[in-house]
Amino acid sequence: MEQEQKWIRAIQRRNSQDAAEQLIQSYYDKIYRFVCRQTGSKEDDMDLTQSIFIAVLRALPGYRVERASFRTWLYRIAANKIIDTRRKPRPVPFPIEEMELPAAEDFVARVHDQALLETIEGYISGLNPGEQAAVKSRYYRLTGRLRKEFGADGS
Repeated sequence: MEQEQKWIRAIQRRNSQDAAEQLIQSYYDKIYRFVCRQTGSKEDDMDLTQSIFIAVLRALPGYRVERASFRTWLYRIAANKIIDTRRKPRPVPFPIEEMELPAAEDFVARVHDQALLETIEGYISGLNPGEQAAVKSRYYRLTGRLRKEFGADGS
């Protein structure tokens, strides 16, 4: 407990990476198991645990020991992250058999278009910020007109 407070102070005062690693390491397994029990989704548990510790480190400058123990504060953040994850709509699975595949020619055309776009973006990124803004502004006006004229997909 005393060591935990030293790590917290080191993170808050000096932004100590070593202290942050020690603090995370001391709680990682406990939070991971907590997440596993709450979600039941082994695929997402590690990602969610990581996002919890990122949130903890971002919020740590505002942590005050007088308000709650670190453990209580940490588990409150974890619980809130789990709730946030449950609130997010999950993608509806779409059977691959029902997918309409593009023609091979369309795919090749898209690859060539993508290569051209990357070349153009590389050129534009070499311009100064004012020139970049002018080119992008012109592009967005042009694509907006095309969408109005030909529909949302440009066809």
